[in-house]
Amino acid sequence: MDNETAPVDAPPPTASDRLDFDILPQLLGYQLRRAQLRMFTDFASAMAEVQITPGQFGVLVLIEANPGSSQSALARAIGIERSTMVAVIDTLEGRSLVERRASKVDRRSNALVLSAAGTAMMNTLRPMVQDHEDRIAGNLKSTERRQLIDLLRRLPDGPQTK
Repeated sequence: MDNETAPVDAPPPTASDRLDFDILPQLLGYQLRRAQLRMFTDFASAMAEVQITPGQFGVLVLIEANPGSSQSALARAIGIERSTMVAVIDTLEGRSLVERRASKVDRRSNALVLSAAGTAMMNTLRPMVQDHEDRIAGNLKSTERRQLIDLLRRLPDGPQTK
């Protein structure tokens, strides 16, 4: 384990614990994955009481901002399979946070809306997520944080061809 991921209260690594990471620290994918792991670990800890995952939070945000959207539209927006979205909505509906209603424009699909409990949950989650984000970005100046988000947004979606 390297020093960057060692728990704060862990003893310092011994010579046998130190690994040569070769080119890994210079690879964007490696650093993004490590950052994602730190983000998800902190998010899970921060949301343990309310039991919301990052994916569920993202879906709740999209439903709140786009009431009446279909599961298919949300799946496309997030970039996941429709069957995965069905499972997420089933979970949120089972917790009475989301309601499926008959679509007014397409009888074959459901329109998704937050329930009253879902709206209340979002009011609880927003400050919790902001605290999580502030904690994770605590070593960054506000300009660096905005710059990092801007740079990450520039990364292409999907595979690129030459």
